[in-house]
Amino acid sequence: MKRIVYREWRLAPARYWGILGVLALMVGAGLLAFAYMEHEGHWVTGMNNAVVWGTPHVFAVFLIIASSGALNIASIGSVFRKPIYKPLGRLSGLLAMALLAGGLMVLVLDLGRPERLVVALTTYNFKSIFAWNIFLYTGFMAIVIAYLWSMADRKGDPFIRPVGIFALVWRLALTTGTGSIFGFLVARQAYDAAILGPMFVAMSFAYGLALFVLVLMFGFAEDRRPIGARMLRRLKNLLAVFVLAVLYFTLVYHLTSAYGSKDQGFEGWLLFGGGVYTFLFWVGWILLGSLVPLGILYHPVRGAEAPWVAAACVLVILGGLAALAVVIIASQAYPLQLFPGKTILESGFLDGVGGQPAPYHPTLPELLLGFGGVGLALLITAVGVRVLQFLPESLADEVLPIDEETIEQPVAKAA
Repeated sequence: MKRIVYREWRLAPARYWGILGVLALMVGAGLLAFAYMEHEGHWVTGMNNAVVWGTPHVFAVFLIIASSGALNIASIGSVFRKPIYKPLGRLSGLLAMALLAGGLMVLVLDLGRPERLVVALTTYNFKSIFAWNIFLYTGFMAIVIAYLWSMADRKGDPFIRPVGIFALVWRLALTTGTGSIFGFLVARQAYDAAILGPMFVAMSFAYGLALFVLVLMFGFAEDRRPIGARMLRRLKNLLAVFVLAVLYFTLVYHLTSAYGSKDQGFEGWLLFGGGVYTFLFWVGWILLGSLVPLGILYHPVRGAEAPWVAAACVLVILGGLAALAVVIIASQAYPLQLFPGKTILESGFLDGVGGQPAPYHPTLPELLLGFGGVGLALLITAVGVRVLQFLPESLADEVLPIDEETIEQPVAKAA
Protein backbone atom coordinates (compact mmCIF):
# COMPACT_ATOMS: atom_id res chain seq x y z
CA MET A 1 0.00 0.00 0.00
CA LYS A 2 1.37 3.38 -0.97
CA ARG A 3 2.07 5.64 2.00
CA ILE A 4 0.51 9.08 1.76
CA VAL A 5 2.80 11.86 2.94
CA TYR A 6 1.54 15.36 3.59
CA ARG A 7 3.69 18.44 3.43
CA GLU A 8 4.18 19.89 6.88
CA TRP A 9 2.79 23.40 7.04
CA ARG A 10 3.69 25.77 9.81
CA LEU A 11 1.79 28.79 10.99
CA ALA A 12 3.47 31.99 9.83
CA PRO A 13 5.56 33.56 12.64
CA ALA A 14 3.84 36.92 12.34
CA ARG A 15 0.39 35.38 12.74
CA TYR A 16 1.58 33.15 15.58
CA TRP A 17 3.00 36.07 17.53
CA GLY A 18 -0.17 38.02 16.84
CA ILE A 19 -2.25 35.23 18.39
CA LEU A 20 0.08 35.12 21.39
CA GLY A 21 -0.22 38.90 21.72
CA VAL A 22 -4.03 38.76 21.84
CA LEU A 23 -3.96 35.99 24.45
CA ALA A 24 -1.34 37.87 26.49
CA LEU A 25 -3.58 40.96 26.44
CA MET A 26 -6.44 38.85 27.79
CA VAL A 27 -4.23 37.60 30.63
CA GLY A 28 -2.96 41.12 31.32
CA ALA A 29 -6.50 42.51 31.44
CA GLY A 30 -7.41 39.80 33.93
CA LEU A 31 -4.44 40.64 36.13
CA LEU A 32 -5.28 44.36 36.02
CA ALA A 33 -8.87 43.56 36.99
CA PHE A 34 -7.58 41.52 39.94
CA ALA A 35 -5.28 44.37 41.02
CA TYR A 36 -8.20 46.81 40.86
CA MET A 37 -10.49 44.58 42.91
CA GLU A 38 -7.72 43.80 45.40
CA HIS A 39 -6.91 47.48 45.89
CA GLU A 40 -10.44 48.85 46.02
CA GLY A 41 -12.11 45.86 47.65
CA HIS A 42 -14.77 43.48 46.41
CA TRP A 43 -17.45 46.12 46.75
CA VAL A 44 -16.53 47.19 43.18
CA THR A 45 -17.85 43.85 41.93
CA GLY A 46 -21.47 42.82 41.64
CA MET A 47 -21.10 40.40 44.56
CA ASN A 48 -22.66 41.07 47.95
CA ASN A 49 -23.37 39.37 51.27
CA ALA A 50 -25.86 36.99 49.62
CA VAL A 51 -24.07 36.27 46.32
CA VAL A 52 -20.48 35.63 47.35
CA TRP A 53 -19.58 33.52 44.30
CA GLY A 54 -20.07 35.54 41.14
CA THR A 55 -19.04 35.50 37.49
CA PRO A 56 -15.34 34.72 38.15
CA HIS A 57 -16.42 31.54 39.93
CA VAL A 58 -18.52 30.58 36.91
CA PHE A 59 -15.44 30.85 34.68
CA ALA A 60 -13.19 29.12 37.23
CA VAL A 61 -15.49 26.13 37.73
CA PHE A 62 -16.11 25.88 33.98
CA LEU A 63 -12.37 25.74 33.22
CA ILE A 64 -11.67 23.26 36.02
CA ILE A 65 -14.33 20.77 35.01
CA ALA A 66 -13.52 21.27 31.31
CA SER A 67 -9.89 20.35 32.07
CA SER A 68 -11.08 16.96 33.29
CA GLY A 69 -13.22 16.46 30.20
CA ALA A 70 -10.44 17.53 27.83
CA LEU A 71 -8.39 14.55 29.00
CA ASN A 72 -11.18 12.21 27.90
CA ILE A 73 -9.72 11.80 24.41
CA ALA A 74 -6.42 10.55 25.83
CA SER A 75 -8.30 8.14 28.11
CA ILE A 76 -10.33 6.71 25.22
CA GLY A 77 -7.16 6.12 23.21
CA SER A 78 -5.01 4.51 25.91
CA VAL A 79 -7.35 3.15 28.57
CA PHE A 80 -10.11 1.89 26.28
CA ARG A 81 -7.61 1.02 23.52
CA LYS A 82 -9.17 2.93 20.63
CA PRO A 83 -6.17 3.49 18.31
CA ILE A 84 -7.93 6.13 16.23
CA TYR A 85 -7.75 8.55 19.21
CA LYS A 86 -4.12 7.89 20.15
CA PRO A 87 -2.63 10.61 17.88
CA LEU A 88 -4.67 13.17 19.86
CA GLY A 89 -3.57 12.00 23.31
CA ARG A 90 -0.77 14.52 23.85
CA LEU A 91 -2.89 17.49 22.77
CA SER A 92 -5.60 16.22 25.11
CA GLY A 93 -3.20 16.17 28.06
CA LEU A 94 -1.74 19.59 27.26
CA LEU A 95 -5.15 21.21 27.02
CA ALA A 96 -6.24 19.57 30.29
CA MET A 97 -3.27 21.06 32.15
CA ALA A 98 -3.77 24.46 30.54
CA LEU A 99 -7.47 24.65 31.40
CA LEU A 100 -6.81 23.65 35.00
CA ALA A 101 -4.12 26.32 35.31
CA GLY A 102 -6.46 28.98 33.92
CA GLY A 103 -9.30 27.93 36.22
CA LEU A 104 -7.12 27.90 39.32
CA MET A 105 -5.74 31.33 38.45
CA VAL A 106 -9.24 32.79 38.37
CA LEU A 107 -10.22 30.93 41.53
CA VAL A 108 -7.22 32.09 43.57
CA LEU A 109 -7.34 35.70 42.39
CA ASP A 110 -11.10 36.01 42.88
CA LEU A 111 -10.95 34.96 46.52
CA GLY A 112 -8.62 37.83 47.45
CA ARG A 113 -5.38 37.75 49.46
CA PRO A 114 -3.64 35.26 47.12
CA GLU A 115 -0.48 35.51 49.23
CA ARG A 116 -2.32 33.56 51.92
CA LEU A 117 -2.69 30.58 49.60
CA VAL A 118 0.26 29.02 51.42
CA VAL A 119 -1.97 28.73 54.49
CA ALA A 120 -4.50 26.68 52.53
CA LEU A 121 -1.68 24.50 51.19
CA THR A 122 -0.20 23.77 54.61
CA THR A 123 -3.22 23.76 56.96
CA TYR A 124 -5.99 21.29 56.22
CA ASN A 125 -9.45 20.66 57.56
CA PHE A 126 -10.32 17.27 56.12
CA LYS A 127 -13.94 17.69 57.09
CA SER A 128 -14.15 20.32 54.34
CA ILE A 129 -14.51 19.39 50.67
CA PHE A 130 -12.36 22.45 49.85
CA ALA A 131 -9.35 20.84 51.56
CA TRP A 132 -9.81 17.65 49.56
CA ASN A 133 -10.00 19.63 46.32
CA ILE A 134 -6.53 21.07 46.91
CA PHE A 135 -5.13 17.55 46.72
CA LEU A 136 -7.34 16.69 43.76
CA TYR A 137 -6.19 19.72 41.72
CA THR A 138 -2.47 19.44 42.46
CA GLY A 139 -2.54 15.67 42.05
CA PHE A 140 -4.30 15.98 38.70
CA MET A 141 -1.56 18.28 37.43
CA ALA A 142 1.18 15.84 38.47
CA ILE A 143 -0.63 12.84 36.99
CA VAL A 144 -1.19 14.56 33.64
CA ILE A 145 2.52 15.46 33.47
CA ALA A 146 3.37 11.79 34.01
CA TYR A 147 0.74 10.85 31.43
CA LEU A 148 2.28 13.19 28.86
CA TRP A 149 5.74 11.77 29.54
CA SER A 150 4.51 8.22 29.00
CA MET A 151 2.97 9.23 25.67
CA ALA A 152 5.92 11.33 24.47
CA ASP A 153 8.88 9.11 25.47
CA ARG A 154 9.37 5.61 24.09
CA LYS A 155 10.57 4.49 27.51
CA GLY A 156 7.13 5.34 28.84
CA ASP A 157 5.21 2.99 26.52
CA PRO A 158 4.71 0.27 29.18
CA PHE A 159 3.26 2.86 31.56
CA ILE A 160 0.75 4.53 29.23
CA ARG A 161 -2.24 2.38 30.14
CA PRO A 162 -1.57 2.12 33.91
CA VAL A 163 -1.03 5.88 34.19
CA GLY A 164 -4.07 6.46 31.97
CA ILE A 165 -6.28 4.34 34.24
CA PHE A 166 -5.00 6.23 37.28
CA ALA A 167 -5.65 9.55 35.53
CA LEU A 168 -9.18 8.44 34.58
CA VAL A 169 -10.06 7.54 38.17
CA TRP A 170 -8.44 10.71 39.50
CA ARG A 171 -10.23 13.06 37.15
CA LEU A 172 -13.58 11.45 37.90
CA ALA A 173 -12.87 12.07 41.58
CA LEU A 174 -11.81 15.65 40.81
CA THR A 175 -14.98 16.51 38.92
CA THR A 176 -17.18 14.76 41.47
CA GLY A 177 -15.41 16.70 44.22
CA THR A 178 -15.99 19.98 42.41
CA GLY A 179 -19.69 19.21 42.06
CA SER A 180 -19.81 18.08 45.68
CA ILE A 181 -18.69 21.53 46.80
CA PHE A 182 -22.22 22.61 45.97
CA GLY A 183 -23.96 19.29 46.63
CA PHE A 184 -22.77 19.23 50.26
CA LEU A 185 -23.98 22.75 51.08
CA VAL A 186 -27.21 22.11 52.95
CA ALA A 187 -27.86 25.79 53.72
CA ARG A 188 -28.82 26.56 50.12
CA GLN A 189 -31.95 24.80 48.87
CA ALA A 190 -30.75 24.43 45.29
CA TYR A 191 -27.33 23.10 46.27
CA ASP A 192 -28.28 20.32 48.67
CA ALA A 193 -28.37 17.50 46.09
CA ALA A 194 -26.04 14.53 45.73
CA ILE A 195 -26.75 14.33 41.99
CA LEU A 196 -24.65 17.46 41.42
CA GLY A 197 -21.52 15.29 41.60
CA PRO A 198 -22.33 12.99 38.64
CA MET A 199 -23.98 15.88 36.80
CA PHE A 200 -20.69 17.79 36.93
CA VAL A 201 -18.93 14.70 35.55
CA ALA A 202 -21.27 14.70 32.55
CA MET A 203 -20.77 18.44 32.16
CA SER A 204 -17.01 18.00 32.16
CA PHE A 205 -17.18 15.47 29.34
CA ALA A 206 -19.32 17.75 27.17
CA TYR A 207 -17.60 21.08 27.82
CA GLY A 208 -14.07 19.67 27.76
CA LEU A 209 -14.66 17.88 24.47
CA ALA A 210 -16.26 20.98 22.91
CA LEU A 211 -13.18 23.04 23.81
CA PHE A 212 -10.88 20.27 22.58
CA VAL A 213 -12.61 20.07 19.20
CA LEU A 214 -12.42 23.84 18.73
CA VAL A 215 -8.70 23.95 19.60
CA LEU A 216 -8.05 20.99 17.31
CA MET A 217 -9.94 22.54 14.41
CA PHE A 218 -8.26 25.91 14.83
CA GLY A 219 -4.78 24.42 15.08
CA PHE A 220 -5.25 22.19 12.04
CA ALA A 221 -6.81 24.99 10.00
CA GLU A 222 -3.94 27.38 10.79
CA ASP A 223 -1.29 24.77 9.94
CA ARG A 224 -3.29 23.54 6.93
CA ARG A 225 -3.42 19.99 8.22
CA PRO A 226 -6.38 17.81 7.18
CA ILE A 227 -9.03 16.34 9.49
CA GLY A 228 -10.73 13.39 7.87
CA ALA A 229 -14.46 12.74 7.81
CA ARG A 230 -14.04 9.64 9.98
CA MET A 231 -12.36 11.51 12.84
CA LEU A 232 -14.83 14.38 12.60
CA ARG A 233 -17.73 11.94 12.73
CA ARG A 234 -16.29 10.22 15.81
CA LEU A 235 -15.77 13.48 17.69
CA LYS A 236 -19.17 14.99 16.90
CA ASN A 237 -21.00 11.77 17.81
CA LEU A 238 -19.12 11.60 21.09
CA LEU A 239 -20.01 15.23 21.84
CA ALA A 240 -23.68 14.56 21.10
CA VAL A 241 -23.74 11.66 23.57
CA PHE A 242 -22.20 13.82 26.29
CA VAL A 243 -24.69 16.64 25.67
CA LEU A 244 -27.53 14.13 25.98
CA ALA A 245 -26.02 12.93 29.27
CA VAL A 246 -26.02 16.50 30.62
CA LEU A 247 -29.65 16.88 29.58
CA TYR A 248 -30.55 13.65 31.37
CA PHE A 249 -28.94 14.70 34.66
CA THR A 250 -30.50 18.15 34.34
CA LEU A 251 -33.94 16.60 33.99
CA VAL A 252 -33.42 14.28 36.97
CA TYR A 253 -31.98 17.10 39.10
CA HIS A 254 -34.93 19.43 38.57
CA LEU A 255 -37.58 16.72 38.74
CA THR A 256 -36.15 15.59 42.06
CA SER A 257 -36.14 19.15 43.39
CA ALA A 258 -39.68 19.80 42.15
CA TYR A 259 -40.92 16.61 43.80
CA GLY A 260 -39.84 17.67 47.30
CA SER A 261 -42.10 20.30 48.83
CA LYS A 262 -39.21 22.17 50.43
CA ASP A 263 -37.66 22.91 47.02
CA GLN A 264 -40.80 23.63 45.02
CA GLY A 265 -40.56 27.35 45.71
CA PHE A 266 -37.08 27.54 44.24
CA GLU A 267 -37.99 25.42 41.22
CA GLY A 268 -41.03 27.54 40.45
CA TRP A 269 -38.99 30.72 40.76
CA LEU A 270 -36.12 29.45 38.61
CA LEU A 271 -38.19 27.83 35.87
CA PHE A 272 -40.89 30.47 35.52
CA GLY A 273 -40.27 33.65 37.50
CA GLY A 274 -36.53 34.11 37.93
CA GLY A 275 -36.04 36.83 35.31
CA VAL A 276 -32.54 36.65 33.86
CA TYR A 277 -31.90 33.29 35.53
CA THR A 278 -34.99 31.79 33.92
CA PHE A 279 -33.77 33.14 30.57
CA LEU A 280 -30.30 31.64 31.14
CA PHE A 281 -31.85 28.29 32.01
CA TRP A 282 -34.33 27.89 29.16
CA VAL A 283 -32.59 29.84 26.38
CA GLY A 284 -28.93 29.54 27.34
CA TRP A 285 -28.71 26.11 28.95
CA ILE A 286 -31.53 24.10 27.37
CA LEU A 287 -32.18 25.64 23.93
CA LEU A 288 -28.92 27.12 22.65
CA GLY A 289 -26.62 25.02 24.80
CA SER A 290 -28.27 21.62 24.29
CA LEU A 291 -31.13 21.27 21.81
CA VAL A 292 -29.69 23.36 18.97
CA PRO A 293 -26.25 21.68 19.12
CA LEU A 294 -27.93 18.28 19.16
CA GLY A 295 -29.93 19.26 16.09
CA ILE A 296 -26.74 20.26 14.31
CA LEU A 297 -24.69 17.24 15.36
CA TYR A 298 -27.37 14.72 14.39
CA HIS A 299 -28.30 16.47 11.15
CA PRO A 300 -27.43 14.14 8.24
CA VAL A 301 -25.81 16.94 6.22
CA ARG A 302 -24.79 19.75 8.59
CA GLY A 303 -23.43 17.29 11.13
CA ALA A 304 -20.77 16.18 8.64
CA GLU A 305 -19.50 19.70 7.90
CA ALA A 306 -16.66 21.08 10.02
CA PRO A 307 -17.97 24.70 10.28
CA TRP A 308 -21.32 23.47 11.61
CA VAL A 309 -19.64 21.12 14.09
CA ALA A 310 -17.52 24.07 15.27
CA ALA A 311 -20.69 26.16 15.68
CA ALA A 312 -22.23 23.38 17.76
CA CYS A 313 -19.13 23.33 19.97
CA VAL A 314 -19.35 27.09 20.51
CA LEU A 315 -23.01 26.77 21.50
CA VAL A 316 -22.21 23.95 23.93
CA ILE A 317 -19.54 26.12 25.58
CA LEU A 318 -21.84 29.15 25.86
CA GLY A 319 -24.58 26.88 27.18
CA GLY A 320 -22.12 25.52 29.74
CA LEU A 321 -21.35 29.01 31.04
CA ALA A 322 -25.10 29.70 31.25
CA ALA A 323 -25.65 26.40 33.08
CA LEU A 324 -22.98 27.13 35.67
CA ALA A 325 -24.31 30.66 36.12
CA VAL A 326 -27.69 29.14 36.95
CA VAL A 327 -26.22 26.50 39.27
CA ILE A 328 -23.82 28.82 41.09
CA ILE A 329 -25.36 32.31 41.07
CA ALA A 330 -29.10 31.69 40.88
CA SER A 331 -28.90 29.27 43.79
CA GLN A 332 -27.34 31.99 45.93
CA ALA A 333 -29.70 34.73 44.77
CA TYR A 334 -32.78 32.81 45.89
CA PRO A 335 -33.70 33.85 49.46
CA LEU A 336 -32.55 31.62 52.28
CA GLN A 337 -35.20 29.95 54.40
CA LEU A 338 -33.74 30.46 57.86
CA PHE A 339 -37.11 29.82 59.49
CA PRO A 340 -39.41 27.78 57.23
CA GLY A 341 -42.94 29.11 57.19
CA LYS A 342 -41.88 32.47 58.66
CA THR A 343 -41.22 35.81 56.95
CA ILE A 344 -38.03 37.67 57.87
CA LEU A 345 -38.76 41.40 57.82
CA GLU A 346 -35.24 42.72 58.27
CA SER A 347 -31.83 41.25 57.48
CA GLY A 348 -28.47 42.72 56.61
CA PHE A 349 -27.77 39.67 54.47
CA LEU A 350 -30.89 39.96 52.33
CA ASP A 351 -32.05 36.58 53.63
CA GLY A 352 -35.62 36.35 52.44
CA VAL A 353 -36.51 40.02 52.81
CA GLY A 354 -40.00 40.16 51.37
CA GLY A 355 -39.26 36.91 49.53
CA GLN A 356 -37.24 38.82 46.91
CA PRO A 357 -34.06 37.36 45.38
CA ALA A 358 -30.75 39.04 46.10
CA PRO A 359 -29.61 41.47 43.40
CA TYR A 360 -26.51 40.65 41.40
CA HIS A 361 -25.13 42.30 38.27
CA PRO A 362 -21.68 41.22 36.99
CA THR A 363 -19.22 44.06 36.54
CA LEU A 364 -16.46 44.58 34.01
CA PRO A 365 -13.60 43.58 36.39
CA GLU A 366 -15.31 40.25 37.05
CA LEU A 367 -15.69 39.54 33.34
CA LEU A 368 -12.10 40.56 32.60
CA LEU A 369 -10.78 38.28 35.34
CA GLY A 370 -12.80 35.37 33.94
CA PHE A 371 -11.60 35.94 30.38
CA GLY A 372 -8.06 36.30 31.75
CA GLY A 373 -8.23 32.68 32.90
CA VAL A 374 -9.46 31.61 29.46
CA GLY A 375 -6.61 33.57 27.89
CA LEU A 376 -4.02 31.90 30.14
CA ALA A 377 -5.33 28.43 29.25
CA LEU A 378 -5.20 29.16 25.52
CA LEU A 379 -1.79 30.84 25.84
CA ILE A 380 -0.29 27.76 27.50
CA THR A 381 -1.87 25.57 24.83
CA ALA A 382 -0.58 27.72 21.95
CA VAL A 383 2.98 27.76 23.31
CA GLY A 384 2.91 24.04 24.06
CA VAL A 385 1.63 23.10 20.62
CA ARG A 386 4.27 25.26 18.93
CA VAL A 387 7.26 24.30 21.06
CA LEU A 388 6.50 20.64 21.74
CA GLN A 389 4.66 19.97 18.45
CA PHE A 390 1.79 18.08 20.05
CA LEU A 391 -0.40 18.23 16.96
CA PRO A 392 -0.34 15.08 14.78
CA GLU A 393 0.80 15.60 11.20
CA SER A 394 -2.54 14.57 9.75
CA LEU A 395 -5.93 13.16 10.72
CA ALA A 396 -6.99 12.33 7.19
CA ASP A 397 -8.87 9.09 6.68
CA GLU A 398 -5.94 7.56 4.78
CA VAL A 399 -3.48 7.84 7.67
CA LEU A 400 -5.75 7.03 10.62
CA PRO A 401 -5.35 3.56 12.14
CA ILE A 402 -8.06 1.03 11.40
CA ASP A 403 -9.92 -0.35 14.39
CA GLU A 404 -12.61 -2.96 14.81
CA GLU A 405 -15.39 -0.54 13.86
CA THR A 406 -13.96 0.25 10.43
CA ILE A 407 -12.93 -3.23 9.27
CA GLU A 408 -15.14 -4.21 6.39
CA GLN A 409 -16.37 -7.74 6.01
CA PRO A 410 -14.87 -9.50 2.98
CA VAL A 411 -17.19 -9.61 0.02
CA ALA A 412 -16.93 -12.24 -2.68
CA LYS A 413 -15.90 -10.77 -5.99
CA ALA A 414 -18.25 -11.10 -8.92
CA ALA A 415 -17.23 -13.73 -11.40
